[in-house]
Parts: sequence; structure tokens; C-alpha cells
Amino acid sequence: MLKSTLKLSTALMALLLSATAFAQNAALVNGQPLSSDLVDFIVKEQAKRGQAPSDEVRAQIRQELINQEVLKQEAIKKGLANDKDVKLQTQMMNQAILANALHENFMKTTKLSDAEVQSTYDKIAKMMGGEEYRASHILVQSEKEAKDIIAQLDKGANFADLAKKNSKDPGSAKNGGDLDWANANSFVPEFSKAMVALKKGEYTKEPVKSQFGYHVIMLTDVRKATPPALADIRPQLEQKMLNDKWNQYQQDLLTKAKIK
Repeated sequence: MLKSTLKLSTALMALLLSATAFAQNAALVNGQPLSSDLVDFIVKEQAKRGQAPSDEVRAQIRQELINQEVLKQEAIKKGLANDKDVKLQTQMMNQAILANALHENFMKTTKLSDAEVQSTYDKIAKMMGGEEYRASHILVQSEKEAKDIIAQLDKGANFADLAKKNSKDPGSAKNGGDLDWANANSFVPEFSKAMVALKKGEYTKEPVKSQFGYHVIMLTDVRKATPPALADIRPQLEQKMLNDKWNQYQQDLLTKAKIK
């Protein structure tokens, strides 16, 4: 009787331990636990990408992990864990995961002060200040072509029509050479110097040579530049500042590293 009671108690204890283990894990696959934390993690990651959490989604993730665990166990049985290429792939993934973890940690823990943000904004606003120019241009490959276009303009030809027909700049040619509003610093120095010397409505009387070819430039209009308010661009500005800090952090690590 005592022997039977002991057998029953042992069986009950094993059942309770098994139930506890199962409760702490999403599944047991050939005795190997499948962590509920892993399922939770994947659910959260998919939620970040717009996949709403649900019992159905959780069940799908659990089943996929079970499938992968079965395949993983079979791969280990076949000795594939010791395959050179598999080891290198695992090493590559580990490096990428840890590097990404460092990046995420840096972005979360790096704080920007209001003074720092304001200072950066002031520098950008100063660069964006002054005047903005709206110009059009006709880009050709040779000086002769540019002079021919200037001669046609002198005779009263329409600038936009000539640009559509002759300009080699695919971005502006279809718009009659229009480059929209921009700060003078947005252009290569040769172009900018010739443009700012023009008066509204004038075009260059001599071809302007740059690394892209020869330009005929017409100044359409000039206006005072108004930088956007800090409140309107703060999220983008802070993201750029954090990215710049991260890039500098990486560079500092590389500089300090002993690389042979």
C-alpha cells in the first residue's frame, strides 16, 4: 500500500513539474522548452511593424517556432552545427545583432539638451537665412551650343521652350529649366556666382562652365528666406543630431580600436 502511494505521489509530482514547466514555456519540443518570452518578444516586434497582437497571431508565431525547433534539432543531429559555413553565418548574425543592440541603446540613452538643440537650429537657420533664388537654366555639353542658345534668347526666343528642347538636365528640362526656390549655396560655386550677379529677369550673356557642362542661366525671382520654426522641425532635427552623434561615436570607437 505504501509502495503504491509512493508511486502515485511520484507520478503526481512529475505531472505537476511538467505542468509548471509547460506554463513557463510556450511548448516543449522533444523535451526542449520553447520560451514564452521568445513568443512575447516576436509579438512585440511585429506590433512595431503594424501587426496587431491577437491570439491568432500568437498561435501562428508559436507554431512557426515549433517548426523551426524541430528542424534545428534535426540539423544538430546531422552535425550541421559544426559546419564551417553555418558557424560563419552564426557569427555574422551575432555581430549584426549586438551591433544593432548597441545602436538602439545609444539612441535611447543619449539625451539632447534644449540648449544643444537650439544652438544647432540657430546654425541651420543662419545658413538658410538671407535670400533665396528662383532660377532656370539650360545645360549643354559645349560652349558653342551655349552661345547659340544665348544668341537665340537675344533675338527674343522663349527661355522655357529652349530649355525643353536643348537642356541636358533631365530634372529641370521638362519644367522649362526651372530649378525652383533654393539658397545660393545649393548650387556649384560657378553657377551660384553667375546667378547672384543677375538681376530679376536677366540671363547670362556668356556661358557658365561647371563640372556638368555649360549653363545658360536666367534669374526668375529673389526673396527673403524664412527658415521653418524650431517647433516645426524639432523631431527631424533631433533625429539628425542623434545620427550625427552615433556616427561620431562609431568613429571614436574605430579610432581607439587596436586594428592590425
